[in-house]
Amino acid sequence: MSFELGLLLQEPDKPIEYVYFPHQGMISLLAVMSDGQGIETATVGSEGVVGAMSGFGIRRGFTRAVVQAPLVASRISCTHFQAAVQKSEALKNLIVNYNELLLAQIRQTAACNALHATESRLARWLLQTRDWIDTDVLPLTQEFLSQMLGVRRTTVTLVARQLEQAGVVKNRRAGLL
Repeated sequence: MSFELGLLLQEPDKPIEYVYFPHQGMISLLAVMSDGQGIETATVGSEGVVGAMSGFGIRRGFTRAVVQAPLVASRISCTHFQAAVQKSEALKNLIVNYNELLLAQIRQTAACNALHATESRLARWLLQTRDWIDTDVLPLTQEFLSQMLGVRRTTVTLVARQLEQAGVVKNRRAGLL
């Protein structure tokens, strides 16, 4: 199935309906604050899954999951996924191992957000996104990047300008190249 940019797949404290397996594209997992603002804590591409813990009976989301690059993915209802997990020890182990990997990514993101300059964080984000969507044209606005990085839009504008002056990216109206 194809899912469009910006589609909300899951919200914190809301029932999880589907488990998503990306083939191409990217899903961002965001921690949502009490005022409704979110900051990205992890990304999921073709290596991962969103909603897998529902296989163990956890049926409410802990994060906001949003399609951040046009997505091609398979999905299965939580009910069917839970039935499959109950029948397979190998699938249970795979989910636990992936969840540990995802937690490691979240820890790394938290550390980077606290210790690294915006320039480094933006460069990592652009490279990671490039890997997930497999194209040099990234359909990202500076407003979107500011939300993902938890900084002001003007900060992203300045950093993007520095990256462009260094010859690393070309800033276009439709996104960064």
